[in-house]
Amino acid sequence: MAEIGFIGLGNMGRPMASRLIAAGHAVRGFDVAPPAREAAGAVGIPLAADLGAAVDGAEAVFTMLPAGEDVRAVYCDAGGLLEAADPDTLLVDSSTIDLETARSVHKEASAGGFAMLDAPVSGGVGGAEAGTLTFMVGGGEEAVARGEPLMAAMGRNIVHAGGPGNGQAAKMCNNMVLGVSMIAVSEAFALAERVGLDAQTLFDIVSTASGQCWSLTSYCPVPGPVPSSPANRDYRAGFTAAMMLKDLRLARGAAQANGANAPLGSHAASLYEQYCADGEGGSDFSGIIRMLRSGG
Repeated sequence: MAEIGFIGLGNMGRPMASRLIAAGHAVRGFDVAPPAREAAGAVGIPLAADLGAAVDGAEAVFTMLPAGEDVRAVYCDAGGLLEAADPDTLLVDSSTIDLETARSVHKEASAGGFAMLDAPVSGGVGGAEAGTLTFMVGGGEEAVARGEPLMAAMGRNIVHAGGPGNGQAAKMCNNMVLGVSMIAVSEAFALAERVGLDAQTLFDIVSTASGQCWSLTSYCPVPGPVPSSPANRDYRAGFTAAMMLKDLRLARGAAQANGANAPLGSHAASLYEQYCADGEGGSDFSGIIRMLRSGG
């Protein structure tokens, strides 16, 4: 079993660290936010006093951080991981960040002699708690081989997407599809309501026809057809609208920077910007159907 440092113990990092512990690994966690540290301690995650103590002697370090600037600071600032960790330590960033930062930090880690992976995840808090996440991994094959047994404690699917940054590229593209498809499914149910078509009937038809997709069959935005979906819990978040907006903005930025044509992804970002501006950033992203119903 491995000695693992885990930096970032928020809604995703905390259950991921817990899964590593359940698999028998020795984990030391750290988070700069006192509420996150308290919540982690309450579920039995051993806490380090600071980042250096969390990574001292670790064979691998996972990070799960809010944004690209946080990743750059934790890895590259004075006293950060590239100074505090032993060069033999495998570095795995599971944050969802912009492609430019991911590749830049990879480059600096490589210059310091580190093996590094960008390994963002799909599956939300529920997947983290259940250990069923999908890891989209960018980096060298040897580093992937080292990291795969550790990621297997937290996820069901581990996909090597290619070289440095390609994990982030895959996550960005996947979540653009997700955001666009959730809006399309929500619009269909909103239209069905207006024309007098029962929601369950629509679900029964579309789920076995050409409109079938994950946003419909696993995460249906109306109550009833999929009992496990957030629609049955007043859209209490499994994956917040604010997080979806973050991912759509990353995709939009990457499309603009690389000359890609992504009008639906860009429009989806604009709709989620409006939804979050209405104070719904903390609700589940499937709750956007409420805005679409009202014509907002």
